[in-house]
Amino acid sequence: MTGQSSTSVGREGEDRAASYLEQKGYRIIDRNFRIRGGEIDIIALDGETLVFVEVKHLPHGDVDTLSVLLGSQKLQNIIKTAKCYLQKYRQYSNGYIRFDVLALDVPGLEPVHHIVNAFSE
Repeated sequence: MTGQSSTSVGREGEDRAASYLEQKGYRIIDRNFRIRGGEIDIIALDGETLVFVEVKHLPHGDVDTLSVLLGSQKLQNIIKTAKCYLQKYRQYSNGYIRFDVLALDVPGLEPVHHIVNAFSE
């Protein structure tokens, strides 16, 4: 991925993440949902559960890097964005929700490291 812009690297990573989730039986319903101050990379259904997925591509990172990147402010922004999504798409507001993280290409971990229920409000 040398020489690519961070946007194209991010898009490629999100495409890989979406493919991974689809192979696991998830149904992707939205991508790159944005509000001021927040974005959710992938929104999918895992059975009846609505899953908000944060994708991180860390080929030069490690688990500690991942935890720093997912600091409390970042998690609060994701939760705030998820609440806005649920207000906009009320058909999902009475079901179960979950926050997952997909870490891509982290040395020492599988190529797509899926952390189910990574955090909660």
